[in-house]
Amino acid sequence: MPGKKADKSEKTNVPAGDDQPGLTEATDAAAVPADAEAGGGKLSSKAYDRELKKLHVELVKLQQWVVHKGLKICIVFEGRDGAGKGGTIKAITERVSPRVFRVVALPAPTEREKSQMYSQRYMQHLPAAGEIVIFDRSWYNRAGVERVMGFCSEEAAQGFLKMVPHFERLMIDSGVILLKYWLEVSPEEQTRRLKDRIGDGRKTWKLTAMDLKSYDRWDDYTKARDEMFAATDTSWAPWFVARSEDKKRVRLNVISDLLRHVPYKSLHDEKIELPKRKIGHYKGSDYPFRFIKERF
Repeated sequence: MPGKKADKSEKTNVPAGDDQPGLTEATDAAAVPADAEAGGGKLSSKAYDRELKKLHVELVKLQQWVVHKGLKICIVFEGRDGAGKGGTIKAITERVSPRVFRVVALPAPTEREKSQMYSQRYMQHLPAAGEIVIFDRSWYNRAGVERVMGFCSEEAAQGFLKMVPHFERLMIDSGVILLKYWLEVSPEEQTRRLKDRIGDGRKTWKLTAMDLKSYDRWDDYTKARDEMFAATDTSWAPWFVARSEDKKRVRLNVISDLLRHVPYKSLHDEKIELPKRKIGHYKGSDYPFRFIKERF
């Protein structure tokens, strides 16, 4: 196993514990939906929507707190193709501001970027004060797809595994709250999801030539995952693993966990009312607006 796992007694960057102000009845409620046991049978759409709405309210509170306090949060999502990273990220961001929650999904590096220090293309996307940056795949590409598919040398991959704990320590020392999530999916469920992409015109863009080449490398990716964890699951930047067999459950579980790891308070509990307004002082013109055809 490359690298040496850090002493777990060292201080971690994620403030955990049930005494954090971010923990509320809403975040706890989503842990076990009313009509299904945690990890049990199929979660109904009605139950999922109900619990997701509660969590979205908490994410808005977190957003306001992050801006108010100038926090810097970086969330990394990794996992195999079809593990549900994109859907989980969408569930996190669909009700918050894209100016605060910023998603980074980088394409393949350019020739210029290939000549740079490896971490350089990622560093420019790290959060400033009042931002939450979510990486849909990250610098850990080098430990996974680049290593397995031969886009980097074994020497480069080993060097990365030795370097990245120090890189993440620098991030944390600069005030960044770093959360790293690995979404774990079985080979059977991955196959089902990839086949589903083939037959769904809305999802074909998700199935790339690289996905097809990677499909038969399951064991290689498993080995790469294990070595990545051994080298980079540190006390200051631990990995959190989420079972991803059920897309609805993993989204609720990840959001709940995220809210538990970042302390926050509600800033606006007072009742909000719209002010009175007067309409009719100006009569609109008869301009020939080009209304679109109403087909529905």
